[in-house]
Amino acid sequence: MSMRVSAAPIKQSIVVEAPIERAFKVFTEDFGSFKPREHNLLSVPIAETVFEPRVGGHVYDRGVDGSECRWARVLAFEPPNRVLLSWDISPRWQIEADPHKTSEWEVRFIAETPSRTRLELEHRHLERHGQGWEGVRDGVAGDQGWPLYLKRFAERIARET
Repeated sequence: MSMRVSAAPIKQSIVVEAPIERAFKVFTEDFGSFKPREHNLLSVPIAETVFEPRVGGHVYDRGVDGSECRWARVLAFEPPNRVLLSWDISPRWQIEADPHKTSEWEVRFIAETPSRTRLELEHRHLERHGQGWEGVRDGVAGDQGWPLYLKRFAERIARET
């Protein structure tokens, strides 16, 4: 008899001084401005990171040589409140082609005031990655994971004010 482990989701949040529509737009339309370039599965430097703003779209890095690494699929796109994406990166930090072995990350945007938005990120179903899933959890939860993305997102928003 095998027991299925259910990993606790990773949860992060940040408040930014921007209206909800602006926060959502920057997150989805300018994702590459704050996504760490050092987070790169390509064999060449990243020229740009693209977030395709629609269900069925992808988040991918394009290398300076034109190569692409599609590392997330857009599962839900509900402006300006929510996006849901897959995490198509294996515990070996390589692209995972089997969608049954991917986790998901949801970003919710909540207006606290007309000019302030709380962004809540939840990365869940990490156990789907199979053996070694704990490494994915530790990577996304660590200082160089989602906390770094949210910090850089907040800095990106602050540059506009």
